[in-house]
Amino acid sequence: MVGTEETRLVILRGNSASGKSTVAVGLRERFGRGLALVGQDNIRRVVLRERDRPGAANIGLIDLTARYALDAGYHVVVEGILYADRYGDMLARLRRDHRGPTHAYYLDVPFAETLARHATKPIADEVDESQLRDWYRTLDLLPGGIETVIGADSTLAATVDRIMAETGLTGLPALE
Repeated sequence: MVGTEETRLVILRGNSASGKSTVAVGLRERFGRGLALVGQDNIRRVVLRERDRPGAANIGLIDLTARYALDAGYHVVVEGILYADRYGDMLARLRRDHRGPTHAYYLDVPFAETLARHATKPIADEVDESQLRDWYRTLDLLPGGIETVIGADSTLAATVDRIMAETGLTGLPALE
C-alpha cells in the first residue's frame, strides 16, 4: 500500500499538446506546496533521456517517484501521454495500491487542434506533423472506464476548477 487515506493521486493523460502539463502546473499553482508533479516528459526525456517504448525504464521510475511522493504525504499528479498499452499496467498497480482517492482524466483534443497547439511549443521545430500523427491516438483510454474525458472545449480555468473540485483538492491545506 502507498500513501495515506488523505493523499490524492491524479492521473492526467492525453495526446501531445492536449494541455496536460499546463493543467498540471495550474493544479499546483492553485493548490500550493504539497502537490508533486510527476511528468512523463521530464522523467523520460530529461532524467533518463530515453525514447518512449514498451518496457522502458521511465515507466518504473514514474511509478517509484509517484509512490515515494505519496508515502511522503504529497498529493501527486502523474501526467503525460502515457499510452494505455505501455503504461496501463503500471498505472493500474499504482491506483490499486494507493490508500487515498485516485482520479484519472483524459484530455481529448482533436488532431487539428493538436497541430495548432504544437506550433506554439518550444519543440515545434524538432517535431513535425508526421511525427505528431504517428504519436496521436484517438481516445487511448485506460480499461475499465476509470477516466473522465475532458474535451478541447473546456478552458484551462474550467479544467483546473473541475479537477480541483472532483478530487477534493479544493479545501485541503497546502504545506507550509
